[in-house]
Order: sequence, then C-alpha cells, then structure tokens
Amino acid sequence: MGKHLHPQLTSGKHPLSWIPSLYFAEGIPYVIVTVVSMVMYKRMGLSNVDIALYTSWLQIPWVIKPFWSPIVDMLRTKRWWILLMQLVIGAGLAGVAFTLPASHFVQYSLALFFLLAFSSATHDIAADGFYMLELTEHEQTLYVGMRNTCYRIATIAGQGLLVSMAGFLEAYLRQPVKAWMYTFWAAAALFFALYGYHYFFMPDPEGKQQDKARNHLSLGSVFVTFFTFFQKPHILTALAFMLLFRSPEALLSKICPLFLMDPYTQGGLGLSTSEIGFGAGHCRGNGLCSGASSAV
Repeated sequence: MGKHLHPQLTSGKHPLSWIPSLYFAEGIPYVIVTVVSMVMYKRMGLSNVDIALYTSWLQIPWVIKPFWSPIVDMLRTKRWWILLMQLVIGAGLAGVAFTLPASHFVQYSLALFFLLAFSSATHDIAADGFYMLELTEHEQTLYVGMRNTCYRIATIAGQGLLVSMAGFLEAYLRQPVKAWMYTFWAAAALFFALYGYHYFFMPDPEGKQQDKARNHLSLGSVFVTFFTFFQKPHILTALAFMLLFRSPEALLSKICPLFLMDPYTQGGLGLSTSEIGFGAGHCRGNGLCSGASSAV
C-alpha cells in the first residue's frame, strides 16, 4: 500500500516533478501551430481561403506520426528525443519570430510551422512512450487524469494567454508584426526554459532498458505489427467511425477563429485579438474547472 501511495522510482524522482511540465510542453506547440498561427495570419492580412488552406496542411504530421514512431523506438532513448524536440521547437518558435518582419514571411513562417508540427508530433510519441516506460501500470492509472489536465491547460494557455499577450501588444505598439514577433519570442523562451527544467528533473532510468529492447526490435517486426493491426475484425469500420466522428470538430476548428475575427460586414463577429484570447482562456478555463468539479 505504501508503495502505491508514495511511488518511489529507481531514479528517485517523483512523477509530479516531471509529468505536469512534460504534458504542458506537449500541448503548447500543437495549439500554436493549429490555432494561434491562424489568428496571427489573419492579423497579418491573409485571406480566409489562404489561411484555411495553409494551416490545414500543418496538421498532417499528427495524422501520420504512427508511420515514423518506430524510428523513435529504435534510435536513442525517449528522454533524448524529448529533450531534442524541445530544443528544436524552441528554435522553431524563435525562427518564426525572426522571419515575421521579412517580406516573404508567409513562406518562411509556414516552413517553420511545418518543422514545429513534425517536432511536436515526434515529441508526443516520445513523451507518451516515456510515460509508459517510467511508470508502473498502477502509477500510469493514478496520474492519467493529471496528464490530460495539464495538456488541456496548455491548450488554454496557448489560445488564451499567448493570444491575449499578442492582442495587448497590438494595442500598445500599434504594430501587429512587432506584437506577434515578441509573442513568439516569449513562446521560444518558454520552451528553452522547459528544456532546461526537463534536462535536470526528468529521470533517466530507461537507457539500459531501451538498449535491451532495441536489440529485439527490427524494422521487419514493425511491419508485421502494422499489418497485423489491419487484420483485426471490423478494423476498417472502426477507423471510418473515428474519422467521421472527429471530422465535424476538425472542420469547425478551422473556420471558427476566422468567423470570430471577420468584421460584421462580412458576417463575422469582429472580435479583437485580445477578445479572442480572453474568450479562449476564460471560457475554456471555466469549462475545464466545471468539468473537473462535476467529475469529483
């Protein structure tokens, strides 16, 4: 009983020292690439058609990430991948900030957003794998609620705090380019800080375990597992259901921010950047707290 109440890992580091920050780091780049980028491009003067087209392609890495997840399993450790991806994400965010004043900022920033998307998807693979390797089954069940909550908090912080910060700077500086440039510099600094924290506080007991596991893992076994998965009964029906179930939300998520920002004359609500950030942060935050309270 004492072991379950006070989990002691071989690394001597408590799960609470790294689970909240790890899953907060997992959620931030996703919401920046898929949502915050849309608000930024809208304030930069791009049309709704261009924004919807360009940013929709940015979600592809999260769709196809199972295809390169074996590489993360076969090469190095999960901790190594997590730290590397956090450095790359921090550098990518700084790159976006650096390229915004350029004349071809759309092309440059989209390339960097694609880099952020692939890095974030790889970070997701490594983080989830590390969670399962580091914790026992009982501990995985014990902390799954905290893990999901911290991820949701990250989405609220991304859509709420970052967008609100950009809106405040837009009103103060009267220059949207500088406002968003400073916002992305702040996001980059946050990720470099998360890298530094995880470098010292994430446990590292998995090296020997993964080295041993990699000796039994080959590319052939990965293909066998992949094709075996599609031999399950009714698998195509299940995949079709999941695709159709999530499609309305995916379609709405691309149009809703643009509708909120469009002026009244174009059928929108004409909200400012700060108002969008306040709504996303305040309303979703209250919803998260209400849901958690009702669950208890």
